[in-house]
Amino acid sequence: MLSGSRVTVNGEIQHRAKHEIAQGDEVALGTKAMETVPKNKRPPTHDPRLKILFEDESMLVVVKPAHILSVATDKLEITTLHSWCVEHLRHENPKAWAYIVHRLDRETSGIMVLAKTKTAKEALQEQFAQREVHRTYMALVEGDLEPPQGTVRTWLLEDKNLNVKAVNARHPQGKEAISHYNTVSVEPNGTLVEVMIETGRRHQIRMAMQHLNAPIVGDGRHGSTTNPHQRLMLHAHALEFLHPDTDDPVRFEAPIPPSFRSKAPEIHDEHTT
Repeated sequence: MLSGSRVTVNGEIQHRAKHEIAQGDEVALGTKAMETVPKNKRPPTHDPRLKILFEDESMLVVVKPAHILSVATDKLEITTLHSWCVEHLRHENPKAWAYIVHRLDRETSGIMVLAKTKTAKEALQEQFAQREVHRTYMALVEGDLEPPQGTVRTWLLEDKNLNVKAVNARHPQGKEAISHYNTVSVEPNGTLVEVMIETGRRHQIRMAMQHLNAPIVGDGRHGSTTNPHQRLMLHAHALEFLHPDTDDPVRFEAPIPPSFRSKAPEIHDEHTT
């Protein structure tokens, strides 16, 4: 509601959750946005593969394609989303750097935020660690989900080879994974599902859908038997958090790839701030 310009104090729109109010102040909540938030001016992208949703002095919000690493591993891969971002920033400042805040699996597409300063990096990572970042994914899964909406709580263990398996809640090395899901629409090639995660475990959503006997299309590792689009059908659709400099709530959305559906569900597809 704050990021959508729906909150006013004494008739003036407020975006900050920490805005102080006094006795006698009049707080009103609108049913829709009361002003249009101007789009941020974005500098030109020097690498056509890098899609920038937003950029300011502290952070860079981009869309990662499927099949691209977020950041290089110990194999020192040259082509990564991180390398594209660093190259972009260094066109204006040769000493600039993009700090990794979080990651997406190689096979997953969607929205990522990178920091341009160490201070912003620490502030954003603290929000992720405290589960204060709202993360929404879209997944195309095989079969129907039963029940059509709910919450999956599992405990996951990641070994030294980055393999993930479900373990008992009492396992000393198991980490809790919480995923909330809701069926959006039934498509000819699967069911479109919206997933909101509280935790950020590796393969969390893939394991959750396997737990529901509805593996993500293209996820052969977790039980999928189809792969018509030659990719994992998992997309990081939206991020909502507090701006690292101002504490203002901001929300960004990465458009859902057309291959995820045959008809448009009632989900806003344009990125917003």
